[in-house]
Amino acid sequence: MKRKFKVAGIGELLWDILPSGKQLGGAPFNFAYHAAQAGCEPYVISAIGKDEMGVEILEKINQLGIYSGYIQKNKYSTSTVTVKLDKNGHPEYTIHENVAWDYIHWNANLNVLTDELDAVCFGSLAQRNPESAGTIRTFLRALNPDCLKVFDINLRQHYFAKQSITESLQLADILKLNDDELPVLSRYYNLQGEKKFQLKILIEKFDLKYIIYTLGSEGSIIISSDDYSFMKAPKVKVCDTVGAGDAYTATFIAGLLQKKPLAELHKKATDVAAFVCTQKGAITNLQILK
Repeated sequence: MKRKFKVAGIGELLWDILPSGKQLGGAPFNFAYHAAQAGCEPYVISAIGKDEMGVEILEKINQLGIYSGYIQKNKYSTSTVTVKLDKNGHPEYTIHENVAWDYIHWNANLNVLTDELDAVCFGSLAQRNPESAGTIRTFLRALNPDCLKVFDINLRQHYFAKQSITESLQLADILKLNDDELPVLSRYYNLQGEKKFQLKILIEKFDLKYIIYTLGSEGSIIISSDDYSFMKAPKVKVCDTVGAGDAYTATFIAGLLQKKPLAELHKKATDVAAFVCTQKGAITNLQILK
């Protein structure tokens, strides 16, 4: 029987309030959801409020067949994010503060999960509050040595700083970033030269296994210390780009765990992200691509 790899997303869990209505979201959740569609066993580690929005999140997650036992409940409000789309379907997020996922706390239950995971995805946004930041970093340090730690940087509004980015990179095995985010790291670490050379410096500086660098409609690069792959993005009719990067990351990581060749998993990740761009929001059924 083929092994199901266990993967988790830790961080924000929320309702995206899109022009078409509300949809379950948050990059770590999106990652777990799409990893499940790629054949992995998903877990979501986050927090919701004891309110109607929180009840609806648990109902939706259970409908999707995702285990919800690591989603904590606390006294803060369940998070919502207002999403505005420009004419090209690119999102602009309004993220509210002091919400439930700002207060994810460490407990013994999480310690059990750290021994079992094959990959975990985390970002910068959920580290804006010291409590969740501490929990995320404690969790990452407790993981078994073979677990892939994926830092999908996801810089949002003003909720990031050099210190937290550096600590995250030091804990990570794989970095995912886009063409808006590389210039920030270039300023932080005084990266010079062509983009490919800047990525190589980051790999060496932080001992990374891979960097996934997405260029929107231009395509993407996957690079390691001894490998390089560029792939153009297929031309599609974009509805919105919400969650496309998360789907890409999840598909790549699932393929990596399954030991697929780089060219094959790069193409699959590219095709999945392109398809998500043709749909409303991040939570898209990918069975049509099978």
